[in-house]
Amino acid sequence: MDQHSEPAPAKQPAPSASGEVGVRHFREIVLWPIYLSPSEPHADVPDYAQRLLDTAPDGLWQEVADEFTADPAAFQERHYNEFVAFLPAVQRFLYGQGRSAAVKHGYGDSPIRVLRRMDIQQVRVQLGRDDPALLFDVAHVDLYFFFDIDIAVLTLEILADNMTLRTAQEVMFQFGRAYPSFWEEDDTAGHCPWRVEWLGAGGEVLAASDYGDRHKYLAFTAKHRAPCLASHWEYLLRPLALDHTEAQGPLRYRQLEYYRMPLMAFLALDDPGKLGPNEIVQLALANGRTDGTERRGAKKRSAHFEAQRGSARFREIRDEENSGTRYLSSGRALVVAGDAGNPFFTHLEHGVLARFRHQDFLLFLIAHFHRAALLMFSDRLAEAVGRLDIGNVAAVQAFRRATRHALETFLRFTHRYWFSEVSDQTETADLFALCRQHLGVDRLYADIRQEVQDMSQYLETEAMRRQNETIVRLTVVTIFGLIGTIVTGFLGMNLFAYSDETALTKLWLFFVIFVPTVLLTLYTVKKSRQLSEFLDSLSAGELKFRRFWRGYRK
Repeated sequence: MDQHSEPAPAKQPAPSASGEVGVRHFREIVLWPIYLSPSEPHADVPDYAQRLLDTAPDGLWQEVADEFTADPAAFQERHYNEFVAFLPAVQRFLYGQGRSAAVKHGYGDSPIRVLRRMDIQQVRVQLGRDDPALLFDVAHVDLYFFFDIDIAVLTLEILADNMTLRTAQEVMFQFGRAYPSFWEEDDTAGHCPWRVEWLGAGGEVLAASDYGDRHKYLAFTAKHRAPCLASHWEYLLRPLALDHTEAQGPLRYRQLEYYRMPLMAFLALDDPGKLGPNEIVQLALANGRTDGTERRGAKKRSAHFEAQRGSARFREIRDEENSGTRYLSSGRALVVAGDAGNPFFTHLEHGVLARFRHQDFLLFLIAHFHRAALLMFSDRLAEAVGRLDIGNVAAVQAFRRATRHALETFLRFTHRYWFSEVSDQTETADLFALCRQHLGVDRLYADIRQEVQDMSQYLETEAMRRQNETIVRLTVVTIFGLIGTIVTGFLGMNLFAYSDETALTKLWLFFVIFVPTVLLTLYTVKKSRQLSEFLDSLSAGELKFRRFWRGYRK
């Protein structure tokens, strides 16, 4: 997938000479899955990406050009390396089918559309009240849309050079927070940066965080029973409007997952051999530094570091051929750490860094897209069941329509987007398997599939029950109508000579018989359930007339 040209990384103060591990080059990519919905209730929006392009201010969002063109001069080796890393089904999902005239019957274009925000060039992050501000360049701000799925994934990549490992760990721990989880007594937002600012091309501040505005978050949650987003993240998605608010926008969105965004991190270290067991666990879980700093939760996390290292909380893959590069995966985080002195590790086009930004990013994106889509299905099914009222015919019909739509959408998702394997390359396959394992997508898929099947089975059972009741009612009406049929047939044996009567008399006699017959038939249908019970009791020899009469009169 496309990545635009790289800016020069922002320069940070060089690490101190106190023996602490230094990070010569740092990158972080945060992914934020969101649940989309039209602004107008029950509106049909076939293409969310096109809706955003048509309604956003000019130039704010632009569609990313597909670099996989038919022009060999524009096709680079890194594009080829990225393409062949995946299995054919995944290739068609990511890149679509060829556009040449020889391809007459294919899959068409990729079901993914990517829009890029063009105004944000840098981000300034101040981790603590007394900490110096850190300046990061923004490589890209992209919004991934998926055809026929009400999901979008916001991706933001930041980069900088020369910082300490502790600083990098804190950035990984604090930066991707959609909203605070708690506040200290001085209104400092827990586990969040003190301040985050989006900067434009001229260094102007476009938006700033408001994590410390405790009243805003409490009032919003009390009113809407939903979390309020930090102002700078809300700004990043404009003109999309946050659900539960009065803001107007072409589309609405709400959060699907935990307020801490999944992340990828690349760390080129000056001495990877200095990484101890605690640092490895910290990097894998993105839990921040453990330098004795007193803050809420720090001691608890430190006490469980060794247990986490020996458990399934994260896994480590070592690439000894490439200077001992470490791939650390914990589902929520995918971290690549290696030697900054190894040119292959830091090469932007052919090395580990290129793979991190392309192949590794795509497999991480697929895994989290799977999880977000399944959570969206779960939310939709829960909403449909919550609205079901078996005593309300309109509610039952709405539930039937919602279930059928969920079945159709889930079927298309399974056949178009669901992959248990993405590559035969060992490291790519292993990383994808680790991400899926930690995210629990297979278990979640099985749960959602069972829920969909349960709802479908309920509809089938309900339809069968209604059909059986209809058959019983018709059978009862037929049985009791048989009496009238015999009687009228008997009367039709010329016992009464009406053939010589006038036409008016015959018409009057017809209505005399027709009206009582219709009324008797309708009344029989109304009492068909009681009459059915009467027939059952009669056939079983258990008829008690008084009990039947009491039930019949009800």
